[in-house]
Amino acid sequence: MASSKDVKRLGDGKIEYRGTVFPGFNKPRSSTKEDKKRMVLAKKGDEVKVVHFGQKGYGHNYSPDARKNYLTRSAGIRDKSGQLTKDDKFSPNYWARKVLWAGSGGSKLSNPRKK
Repeated sequence: MASSKDVKRLGDGKIEYRGTVFPGFNKPRSSTKEDKKRMVLAKKGDEVKVVHFGQKGYGHNYSPDARKNYLTRSAGIRDKSGQLTKDDKFSPNYWARKVLWAGSGGSKLSNPRKK
């Protein structure tokens, strides 16, 4: 695992890690991967890790009912060692719950259907 010593601070408060500029630790930005929506330079203690999350191209129904169902369902996701991932900053599940599924209700479909 990389440490925060591998990170370069830029003059404008941003952070550079392995050639990619981030707005800061634990602050999401657009992903550099073609199939992911967002990425974040996650930091726990002295360790850092780049986490990509959110499948690009998926339209999401962020209605209050859908949000409640997703958050309930995703609370039970576990990693390979059997630990819950909803509170692990190094897991995509944590960031999807915090960034994509947090906030007020309302539909935010990327490909809304025409009526």
